[in-house]
Amino acid sequence: MLARVRSGALMGIDAVVVECEVDMALGLPYFNVVGLPEGAARESKVRVVSALKNTGFDLPQKRITVNLAPADLRKEGAAFELPIALGVLAAARLMEEEPLGLYLFGGELSLDGSIKPIKGVLPLAVAARDGGFRGVMVPAANAAEAALVEGLQVLPVAHLREAVGHLTGSAPLTPLMREAALGAGPRKATADMADVRGQPELKLALELAAAGGHNVLMAGPPGSGKTMLARRLPGILPEMTFNEALEVTKVYSIQGLLGDEQALVRERPFRSPHHTLSDAGLVGGGPAARPGELSLAHHGVLFLDELPEFRKNVLEVLRQPLEEGAIHLARASQHITYPCRVMLVAAMNPCPCGYFNVPGRTCTCAEHRVFDYHSRVSGPLLDRIDITVQTRPVEYHQLAAKTQELPSQYYRQRVEAARERQRARFQDAPDVHCNAQMPSHLLRRYCVMSPRAEQMLELAVRHHGLSARAHDRILKLALTRADLEGHGRIEDVDMQLAVDCRMLDRRGWLHANTQGATDASRPASPVWRTPPDGKH
Repeated sequence: MLARVRSGALMGIDAVVVECEVDMALGLPYFNVVGLPEGAARESKVRVVSALKNTGFDLPQKRITVNLAPADLRKEGAAFELPIALGVLAAARLMEEEPLGLYLFGGELSLDGSIKPIKGVLPLAVAARDGGFRGVMVPAANAAEAALVEGLQVLPVAHLREAVGHLTGSAPLTPLMREAALGAGPRKATADMADVRGQPELKLALELAAAGGHNVLMAGPPGSGKTMLARRLPGILPEMTFNEALEVTKVYSIQGLLGDEQALVRERPFRSPHHTLSDAGLVGGGPAARPGELSLAHHGVLFLDELPEFRKNVLEVLRQPLEEGAIHLARASQHITYPCRVMLVAAMNPCPCGYFNVPGRTCTCAEHRVFDYHSRVSGPLLDRIDITVQTRPVEYHQLAAKTQELPSQYYRQRVEAARERQRARFQDAPDVHCNAQMPSHLLRRYCVMSPRAEQMLELAVRHHGLSARAHDRILKLALTRADLEGHGRIEDVDMQLAVDCRMLDRRGWLHANTQGATDASRPASPVWRTPPDGKH
């Protein structure tokens, strides 16, 4: 007697439909699972048998063989236990097989028959919709996640008896409505820019980065507000669209990082891994080829504090993902792609002790140690960072000032206005959402410069020997500045700011610092200065 049930196996952020074939034949009692099961999937047979017996089902003493097809696809996790149990009941003729063909099933079984939550329910629901199934039957704890997919019937089950009762018609389940899933889960409160005293140049740099999706590097002494401001960057970014939120939720779903009351990830992610992170932990990989911190920060911010303390091989693997917005993991049996459209925000000290050329402090580092410290960040990686800002200690008069700092809402309104201009600009390019993602052919079309701005760019490229990548990134950054200020084209002030942001490369920091700074709180460029009324 043969029965078939459908489930799904994760492959990247998507799910592949898997057919669970259950054969029950005469022979010595034995339960075997084939079809490349790994880890928990290989142990499923023990839990399935115990759950069926403890639920009250009397199985015949026969040989049971379960095949998970396609056989060349690795199956991991415990999500196959519910479909296997239902397939065993259908093969034993304890229930009809026909209703099993209407749904995709997924769920982990306890020994008493209760159904535990699993990872990757959202990709499973998407696979069910794309495969033409009526719906999915998943653990009750994951039902809201599955209900995010439109046009799909979601049946939440808490026990094996509930699943059997619905499929036999004795106790039909009530499908979860999509509206209930979209309204589930509280929104998190984010830290506000108004909490940060001083550092107007750094705030404006982060506003510029948020407006165009640019990468940022902050270099300065400890305690100057680098980490504090980086953690407030998501609060000035525009809200994610539903499709962006769905992509982020997929990544968090396959990692099992969705909270009990969280069906959809609404806030842009902010990931801040420790500098002891491995390259596999950053870009993904390992035996199961799971996503890393880069993919977990998809459509959000990846903050690398103490950038030179990361191992060099870890930093170098960032180069290709930052350019393409995707990570390709090649394994012997499969190729997996994870998305990683991130804003890279990095912070570092000017030297190992942190006080090189800081007014009022003495640096204890020898000159060669300072150069070695900066050489840990390679030129190709710096070339992919659009904005580099030097920070200075916050002065006492800034800390003691009674004036109110500008709130995150002020910056967010300006950022959203700039992003709206970019959406209108790239309406014919669905894969481009902000200036930082512009390919070269769009760059030439939209970056219209005034004669003086074009002359400034030419002089900068010739004098500083900038690469072609740096040239393009300067143009993108200047266009973002023009979007923030509402210019129809790139003016000389926009270009001056963009060029200034490229001057502080590895050698530039050391050269500027060794000259000594007469004004420790302000850069030389007037573009960064804030008028007395606090307006731009």
